Amino acid sequence: MATVSPDRAAGGSFRPSFHFWIALLAFAFVFAGFGMSYLYPTAMGTRSGDPPIVHLHGLVYFSWMVLLLVQSVLVNAKNVRLHRSLGTFGIAIGTLVVFMGAMITIVGSSGAMVTRSLEDPTTAKVFFLSVVAPPSFAAIFILAIRAVKRNIAEHRNLILIATIAVLMPGINRFYMHGLGAADVPVLATYMTMNAMLAAVLWREWRVSGKIGTSTWIATAIVLVPQPINWLVSPQPWFHDFVYWLGSLVYYR
Repeated sequence: MATVSPDRAAGGSFRPSFHFWIALLAFAFVFAGFGMSYLYPTAMGTRSGDPPIVHLHGLVYFSWMVLLLVQSVLVNAKNVRLHRSLGTFGIAIGTLVVFMGAMITIVGSSGAMVTRSLEDPTTAKVFFLSVVAPPSFAAIFILAIRAVKRNIAEHRNLILIATIAVLMPGINRFYMHGLGAADVPVLATYMTMNAMLAAVLWREWRVSGKIGTSTWIATAIVLVPQPINWLVSPQPWFHDFVYWLGSLVYYR
């Protein structure tokens, strides 16, 4: 993830930055939302029946969120040597995020195929979110890796935007289980993501006086699918596509 200049690599006192607070907010959404819907029920034995791939998916995504926060803490503590040593590990975890996101979408599609649940408009919108998130994260993550040597500040922003692109399940569950929303709040989830995205853009503009091309591309990757969701999710061809994904699953 982010790196800083060699003269800051020796270590020092911790001073929280903007990036740390955004990473902490993303971390809070994920661990609050999934803590109430997955971690606590699993630990108490009241949640059962999840196939192993669900737990592996959770492990990978939780690992990414922990790594994001740890890397931000290391940069703010000026412990760049350790931060850099975790960089390759971060690329590996980021790759697994894409892979496991795609796998859990396919497995979830098998359940939709059986129950024909896409007839519910909200469920269809949620599946659109699930289909779009892994490639969105992948594209922005590639931009972030390419920016490491060119523009460190932009790299840090792109890592945050990549995380925002896959944050919707945590935000959904936070609103549903923490705030008592009766259904998946797709619009509220989008607005929360967009508020975080706007903060990242504002920060980049304030610090550098402009917003980089890669950041604009990443922003478009997050924003453009949002209105498309309402157009595509009701379409029979999209439902057929999701059911086709489900037909690929032979493992239960």
